[in-house]
Amino acid sequence: MKENIITPSILSGFMELLPHDQMLFNKILETIKLSYERFGFIPLDTPTIEKSEVLLAKSGGETEKQVYRFNKGDNDLSLRFDLTVPLARYVAQHYNDLTFPFRRYQIGKVFRGEKTQKGRFREFYQCDIDIIGNEKLSIINDAEILSVIYSTFKALGFDDFTIRINNRKVLNGFFDSLGIENKAEVLRVVDKIDKIGNGAVNKELNDLGIDQGIAQKIMMFIEIKGGNTEVINKLKQMEINNDLFKSGIEELEKVCEYIKYFNIPEKNNAIDLTIARGLDYYTGTVYETILDNYPSIGSVCSGGRYDNLAQNYTDKKLPGVGISIGLTRLFYQLKEAGIIGAIKKSTPTVMLVIPMSDTINNALEFSSKIREAGIATEVFFNEGKIAKKFTYADKLGIPFVVVIGEDEVKSGLFKLKNMLTGEQETINADEIIQKIKDIK
Repeated sequence: MKENIITPSILSGFMELLPHDQMLFNKILETIKLSYERFGFIPLDTPTIEKSEVLLAKSGGETEKQVYRFNKGDNDLSLRFDLTVPLARYVAQHYNDLTFPFRRYQIGKVFRGEKTQKGRFREFYQCDIDIIGNEKLSIINDAEILSVIYSTFKALGFDDFTIRINNRKVLNGFFDSLGIENKAEVLRVVDKIDKIGNGAVNKELNDLGIDQGIAQKIMMFIEIKGGNTEVINKLKQMEINNDLFKSGIEELEKVCEYIKYFNIPEKNNAIDLTIARGLDYYTGTVYETILDNYPSIGSVCSGGRYDNLAQNYTDKKLPGVGISIGLTRLFYQLKEAGIIGAIKKSTPTVMLVIPMSDTINNALEFSSKIREAGIATEVFFNEGKIAKKFTYADKLGIPFVVVIGEDEVKSGLFKLKNMLTGEQETINADEIIQKIKDIK
């Protein structure tokens, strides 16, 4: 018989957690969800599987190679590789039924057949928000996105983080003024400066055929530093006669002005001209969020403004702005860096009810009353020594235990044991409910 047993395993690049870590992961996910909802974002859930012709309408190169694609009958199908393309399809398909600006959040799994490496996954959760306008979308939305990022990471317990801001129009306008034609390639190189350093960026610019003198001007430009107002003034003083460049400065200045009214501290946001975001569809404001004490982790939240979300599916112009948190990767990196630790609980149960002798029916009635009060309650049905039952509660991190015997049934008073402190008191069911609610 033993030769027929298959060794249990999962594919590389897929994350599977033990209960205590899953509880922590779910807590972080719920915190992000509540933060998004506080700003009035509407929940959305699109299918995991899309028609390949729809999902891959504009894809190519590496993206298309990474897509999980398969046939089922006559259907050519693909697993979604992000949440933005399904959003574009959704907005185009339901355009007449939506109210604009359309503010949606989506938290769900996406799939990419990447080469596996430490901290990168083939299946992972993304937590996205986007604000989609109909023809127009005010620049104040770009500032509000910063406020959502700030509020979310504060809710997650972080204080020392910086939301780095730039504008693609500033970069593209500057490149135009230098006569650079392959702007998209230059943007991709500039976007790698944190990973490969200044010297390597300069070399890659030269490899693209950029004259060394022009490359030096690019390097000097992206190294402009200072407070937001200071950087904007330095950009204006360059007196570059390019409409795109001027428009980008104006947008950047407006976003920084609105930031003040969203009460985002100066220490948590900064203009950074190295932020380019390599994806082609970003056209204005771009963001990256860095944990100040753990820069090696890289960006923990990124996104930006785009002119036309659904251009592959409709002739309607749908500008938008949004960000994404790669939750699976973030969770893994925070754990690896020791920034977060597993919570002691491995179950949502708050109270364990242990019936003695013939009190099972009473225990069920008691537990139902506790649950109706909104307290997660579990009844221990297995036979065994009382010590073993308490060990069960201790291992799962259940904070409260009530033992119900004949005396408790007769008196209506129950011994509530606090497993964290070891304290025990005899009180009635209503008092137990209040006691736990006060502690929670």
